[in-house]
Amino acid sequence: MWFIAQLEPDNLFYNQPTALRLSGQLNIVVLKQSLEEIIRRHETLRTTFRTTPTGKTTQIINPAGEILLPIISLEQLNQTTQEKEIQNLASQEAQRPFNLEQDSLIRLSIIKLNPSEHIVLFTTHHIVSDGWSFGILVKEIATLYQAYLEKKPSPLPELPIQYADFAVWQREWLTGEVLASQRKYWQQQLQDLPRLDLPTDYPRGAIATYRGATQTFELSSSLTASIKALAQKEGVTLFMMLLAAFGTLLSRYSRQDDIAIGTPIANRNRAEIEGLIGFFVNTLVIRSNLGGNPSFTELLKRVREVTLEAYTHQDIPFEQLVDELKVERHLNRNPLFDVMFTLENSSTEELKLPRLTLSPLTQESTTAIFDLILSISETEQGLVGAIEYSTDLFNSSTIARMLTHFQVLLEAIVNEPQQKISQIPLLTAKEQQQLLVEWNNTEAEYPKEKCIHELFEERVEKTPDAVALVYEDQYLTYKELDNRANQLARYLQEIGVTSEVLVSIYLERSLEMFVAILAVLKAGGAYIPIDPTYPIERVATIIEDAQVGIILSQSGLETELLSNQTKWINLDRISDSLSQYSTNKCLNQVNSQNLAYVIYTSGSTGKPKGVAVTHQALVNYTLDIAEQFELQACDRFLQFASIGFDVVVEEIFPTWSIGATVVLPGTSELISCREFQHLIEQEQITVFELPTAYWHQWVSELSDSQQIVPKCVRLAIVGGERISTQRLRQWQQFSTPLIHVYGLTETTVTSTLYRLNSDVKSLELPIGVALANTQIYLLDSHLQPVPIGVAGEIYIGGEGIARGYLNQPRLTAQRFIPNPFSNDAGSRLYRTGDKARYLSDGNIEFLGRIDHQVKVRGFRIELGEIEAVLNQHPEVKECVVINREDVPGKNQLIAYIVYKQEKVVTVTELRHFLEEKLPLYLVPTNFVTIDAMPLSPNGKIDRRSLPVPNNLRPELEVNYVIPQTEVQQAIADVWQKVLALEKVGIHDNFFEIGGHSLLLIQVNSKLCQLFNIELSIVEMFRYPTISSLSEYLNNIAPSQSSLADDKLQNEKLKAGKTKQKKRRQKVQSI
Repeated sequence: MWFIAQLEPDNLFYNQPTALRLSGQLNIVVLKQSLEEIIRRHETLRTTFRTTPTGKTTQIINPAGEILLPIISLEQLNQTTQEKEIQNLASQEAQRPFNLEQDSLIRLSIIKLNPSEHIVLFTTHHIVSDGWSFGILVKEIATLYQAYLEKKPSPLPELPIQYADFAVWQREWLTGEVLASQRKYWQQQLQDLPRLDLPTDYPRGAIATYRGATQTFELSSSLTASIKALAQKEGVTLFMMLLAAFGTLLSRYSRQDDIAIGTPIANRNRAEIEGLIGFFVNTLVIRSNLGGNPSFTELLKRVREVTLEAYTHQDIPFEQLVDELKVERHLNRNPLFDVMFTLENSSTEELKLPRLTLSPLTQESTTAIFDLILSISETEQGLVGAIEYSTDLFNSSTIARMLTHFQVLLEAIVNEPQQKISQIPLLTAKEQQQLLVEWNNTEAEYPKEKCIHELFEERVEKTPDAVALVYEDQYLTYKELDNRANQLARYLQEIGVTSEVLVSIYLERSLEMFVAILAVLKAGGAYIPIDPTYPIERVATIIEDAQVGIILSQSGLETELLSNQTKWINLDRISDSLSQYSTNKCLNQVNSQNLAYVIYTSGSTGKPKGVAVTHQALVNYTLDIAEQFELQACDRFLQFASIGFDVVVEEIFPTWSIGATVVLPGTSELISCREFQHLIEQEQITVFELPTAYWHQWVSELSDSQQIVPKCVRLAIVGGERISTQRLRQWQQFSTPLIHVYGLTETTVTSTLYRLNSDVKSLELPIGVALANTQIYLLDSHLQPVPIGVAGEIYIGGEGIARGYLNQPRLTAQRFIPNPFSNDAGSRLYRTGDKARYLSDGNIEFLGRIDHQVKVRGFRIELGEIEAVLNQHPEVKECVVINREDVPGKNQLIAYIVYKQEKVVTVTELRHFLEEKLPLYLVPTNFVTIDAMPLSPNGKIDRRSLPVPNNLRPELEVNYVIPQTEVQQAIADVWQKVLALEKVGIHDNFFEIGGHSLLLIQVNSKLCQLFNIELSIVEMFRYPTISSLSEYLNNIAPSQSSLADDKLQNEKLKAGKTKQKKRRQKVQSI
């Protein structure tokens, strides 16, 4: 406490304010005399502390003397105003800091309300008193006041010892075997103690302010009696009973089963010190094990055992224990625990004196030493409690709900103590109705019997001449698109396509791609889109897993890896013959329960898995999205996503359902933000959807270049990852509406959405509320609904649920489970593996993943798939892949590898190995070699202990060569800054030293500004080394570059030349 007072001299959290109401005829002189005698008797109350020249802290016991007892009169105020002013004065007094070197560490003052009503304010510093001490103080006041009023001497005997005597004795006693035994116990008991991770309303600041507030509650006399009866029956104390219940509440809130709670212990186990005022209280850490989902009665046994052991080893002071354990201290948390529980036998009885009554006065606390302190007192009326909480972390409504849940939990415990702790109810009936029913009341009418292509055909009838699809200078009207799709559909039916037949779409982005999608649907089949940029091995894996018999493709994409059973149809070669088929709508046997498409996503086993979606799910989704996005026939929706991702579904079908236009970019490659901006303006795009990472980069460039969103854009949709607060603030400068979407392939693209309000102040943009006919449940690991504000796993139900995983019934049964909250036969929930919590307004806030699946740059990734492939490398003994976010908003995949031998495989070789089997987005950006995997106490890999990658150049097959020219040095400077590397060589491949597509966009933007040129992303991919890129730049026609003419650029290059020269000198010196 002395140390903290020196560190933060103005801090108030060790101030202990208390108050007494004195009713009757008060003799202030006698009261003052009584207080002076108490201060004389107890040396601690006249103690100060000083630091000697040698740096030691010394206790100074000052002589007894007359005390200051100011009197503040409120007699002129009415009663209501008096009560407010009492609280104001008490608050002001409590918030005056103590100077431990100079001030008296007890302050006293009297508030006079009228001649027969007074308030006495006491404020002590915790270093000289504790809660027990106040009880001694009140008793001695009563005894002395009565004696002095009757002109009698003090009846209190002199104290046999003082606090300083106790301190000396304790230091001498707590040595040798006693200290060693207690130290050993606590070292074992607190080994690998986890932090309690309670959900908070506000992020924890770097430095705690200790601002706080308090809420109170009362338990009924009947509940109090039931709690005491159960404690007696189970052979535990009331303290143990309430501690176990509180631990259960914290476990359910935090999703943790290893809970540490601090509790004060009086530490007055000798008769000589029972009557002393002083800081005797010690703090114990009670670590409860709630693992294995025990019954509450079983938990009581565990808590009883650990509590009794803690009592046996209670003597070592808490601060000494912290030092002994070498606990790392932080300015925003307490060592070892952040939540405390206390039980007091608090007597609220009035003390009757001659013509005067003393009663304690409740004061509102405005400080909080810990995140939470739950205090419960036994009174004649029953158990009463208060929870003191940090207002830096929690708002009042959250604490109010927590107290309600504590009482609901206690009621359930006494009614059925044998139930598992996971099943003990927390929610009130009203909360259950709100969470399970009201917020899931999303029912909406839609044509359940229709298929998705029938919606398109209805639109063709209404607006046949409207433009449906645009690709560069080509376009198709709705009627033209329908005709071509009908012709191909008839051909597909001839070769056997009907309901449930899978047809792969393996095409570059083009008009033909979307004709093919519609044709498969019209023929009655289901399409499987495959990105032509995937490695051939992955393409073959998908075809084989789906048992696809027909592939629609084009010239240049043929592969020899396919089975002889697969029919490869080159649309380029049959285009003439297709024109001979009828353009009339063809008949089929498909219904809304049949498959519409199968999309493959990353799989944890090392192979992708196919998600099968029906027409009914797609139709429900399509019509609601069109309404949510307020799509109109005049809209032009950009088709940005790769064909292999389900976002394509969101881009085309809602657009076509309303008669609007889908616009295709002129390239399948990722485009730079400059190119994107140009495309939007050129094509007059009104609506687009972007992955979050790309949107982040675009918004950053708009802000840096002081550009605005093109006026033609009326809506931007963003999804895939958390939105950066900084980018959100930048976006709010524009007037363009933004919708934040969340969903998964297994639940038909999007399940929730949130429309950005201009006044949103949340640090995290919510993912919103459920779409039509969609239910969202946030559940704990035992499928119990979690309270508002508490993290749970997202389970999704409703019409959008996919049929399951293609040809994987076991995995389907694991992830698609029966809906325990529905009475409808066959109703299912999809277990997402995502964490979220409800906000008080019903919106959902996304909190990340529970398992090892992640989203990086918009791609859904099973880390296990990368690990499974990487482990196939002959030199890899063990590996772990994680997603790191060392810089907010910048995620990257890091592979940690233990090799079989000392030989280290180069990054170049590892990347080539992975690129042959995985799409580029699954290839880690960084490879870290380690000697062994760090393990947790239970023998599992401790991912949190994996080292942070350094900023050194990785081991490559090419040798390091320093930049040779000014242009190369300028490019190297940009690469080093974007990749956070100390150096890069001119022959280093951008993608082998940590680069990826979005970082390439950043590099592109910086180089375009530096050299004042237009440089496409395609060219950046084509020239991935500094050497090749600099050669390309030097060969650019003068009309394309003002490199030699721009004075500013010359200055930058001159600076680059200087850097280059210094680097060469450094290398030569080495």
